[in-house]
Amino acid sequence: MFLSVDVGNTQTTLGLFDADGNVVRQWRMATDRTDTSDQLHERLFGYFQMLGFNLAVVDYVAIASVVPILAQSWQRMVRTAFGSEPLMIDATRDCGITINMPDPRQVGADRIANALAAKATYGAPVIVVDFGTATNIDVVDAAGTFRGGAIMPGLLLSANALFSRAAKLSSVPLVVPPHALGDSTETAVQSGVVIGAATQIEGLVERIQRELAAEGENVPRATVVGTGGYSETIAQATDIFDALDPDITIRGIYQIYRHAVEKHAARAE
Repeated sequence: MFLSVDVGNTQTTLGLFDADGNVVRQWRMATDRTDTSDQLHERLFGYFQMLGFNLAVVDYVAIASVVPILAQSWQRMVRTAFGSEPLMIDATRDCGITINMPDPRQVGADRIANALAAKATYGAPVIVVDFGTATNIDVVDAAGTFRGGAIMPGLLLSANALFSRAAKLSSVPLVVPPHALGDSTETAVQSGVVIGAATQIEGLVERIQRELAAEGENVPRATVVGTGGYSETIAQATDIFDALDPDITIRGIYQIYRHAVEKHAARAE
């Protein structure tokens, strides 16, 4: 089996794939920057035990991390637990998609994975909106190249900033209120944070759609895909999404790994 690891700033998502590339299980755990390789080994062992698996079922591992210190810890853990070297994903390697940006090295591994999986699943052009610690908009143009996108504070980050700086506002559940016109402090905050995030996404995606359309005649409208922890919540406040795809990042990591394997095999022939 193959283990896909997406280390985010707040959560780490793991996906276990069978030999045919199907997702067997996906789970999340909190990202802790203080974790050592031994602690990661212990946590991973516990998750596998809980799911009824043994670590020995894993043959290959690929890691996409936006937390450099944890990338090293995960790499050491894989060497110890599985006796192999994981594929560490970043923009310096050939990931199977062209990155059409002035400095591709600035692109996070998770965004590359999103773009690759979205292109493979939905075709091009396609826009992925990933709701994590930051909300990322990742854009693949009609030619199938990754063009960049937009990055903004995530839903929880925005809410926590509001609650910590506004003395009379207390934390409220981040759900879609019945109306945009809040009739209490709670629903007013929910309108501003949740519906506000949805309308921000609508505006940015629409501008990007227009910019892509202006690049040539007969450019089709991009498919819009939502993913990440708050995608289902935001989807209740907008009709901008053509699909919700919670597995897209871990599938992209798997596809980058398969591309590396196929490229290595081609060189060996």
